[in-house]
Parts: sequence; C-alpha cells; structure tokens
Amino acid sequence: MSKKNTGLEFLEDPDALENKLEDVGDFFQQNRNIVLGVLGGIALIIVGFFGYRAYVSSQDDTAQAELFPSVYQLEADSLKKALNGDGRTPGLLAVADNYGSTDAGNLAEFYAGVGLLKQGKYDEAIDHLKDFSSSDLLVQARAYALIGDAYMEKKSFAEAADYYQKAADYKPNKFFTPGYLLKQAVAYAQAKQNDKAIETYNTIIEKYAQSAEAISAKKYKSVLEATVGES
Repeated sequence: MSKKNTGLEFLEDPDALENKLEDVGDFFQQNRNIVLGVLGGIALIIVGFFGYRAYVSSQDDTAQAELFPSVYQLEADSLKKALNGDGRTPGLLAVADNYGSTDAGNLAEFYAGVGLLKQGKYDEAIDHLKDFSSSDLLVQARAYALIGDAYMEKKSFAEAADYYQKAADYKPNKFFTPGYLLKQAVAYAQAKQNDKAIETYNTIIEKYAQSAEAISAKKYKSVLEATVGES
C-alpha cells in the first residue's frame, strides 16, 4: 500500500530534501531579479520604518522646545503671542502646522483651539480642537467640551449638545462628567429640546447624586418643567 504523498517526504528522505533544495536553487536562478527586488523592498520598508520613528522622535523634541514657551504665553493670557509667536518662538499655530505628526504638535492643536476660543474665533477653534486626539482621561473629554462651548457661542445648540455628549461618554467619572452633562442639558434647553434636557438633568440627579451639579440639575429641571407646563 503506497504512502499518501503529503509533500513533506523530504523530512524523512535525504534524497528528497536534496531535490527540494535543488528546486529552490533553480527557482532562485530563474527569478533572481524578482526575489532580490522583493527582499530589497522589505529591507527598505524596515529601514524606512525605523528611520521614520527616529525622525519623528527628533521632530518631537524640537516641537516641545517650541511649544512650551507658547503655552506659558497662553496661560498668561498673551493670546496673540501664544498663537502667532513673539519673534523668538513660532507660536502654537506654527507648531501645530509644522509638527502635526508628533505628540507635541498634536498637543499644540489643543492649545491653539483654547487660544482661538478665547479670541472668539470659534470656527478656527473648532477646527483645531477636532484635529486633536488623545487617550488621556481628562484632555480628550475637555477638547470635546470646548468644541461644545464654541458651538454654544455660535448658537449652534444641537451641535453643542452632541459634543457635550461626547465629553460625557469619554471615560465617565464622578469628577468631570456631571459638569459636561449639565452643559449638555442647558444646550438641549436652548435648542428647545426640553424632553432631552429634562432627561439629562435626571441622569445627573440619579447617577451623580453627590455632585455639586446635581443640586443645579434639580433647580434647572424644576424651572424648565414649570416653563413647559405654562406653555
């Protein structure tokens, strides 16, 4: 009874192994340029990957050096210098634009959004804050809430409520989530979506009963319900 041909006979038969090696050698000779091209391409990808990481790391160092003086200016409310530079440092907008692939450049997007929001440039603030992303517990939720604030200033209340919801949904916690929900409820009320506003107030009261926002939620809910009842 003959053995079934599995294609792995060379594991037991040295002659079969030699034939396999000869076949591989023949294939290499016949397709030498293709094989070398593929291997060379893989090598370039590997070298390029590590080279890119080294480049980004060096760029991040530069971006950090340029970022922090501008953050200091922002905290001192020197908004123009913080955003556009002071002659010695380029400013948040330039850092965000020039080093967008780095952590520092990403953070510059956030701070630029804060500065532009303070200047009343709401559309520009929204653009920069939307370009920012982070896995941080606090900062990403804060960015969503600031976008909501910008939409509130534009009287785009439904959009504001959406971003306050994003802020509330991002890693919920008892310290900051109630505040985001309170802002969302106010946005809903401004948008005349009273049912959603009351529902959001109830969420604060039920889930975050120990928060300071729960006291405000009870008060605002009573006022809203009385207003709705009169209409």
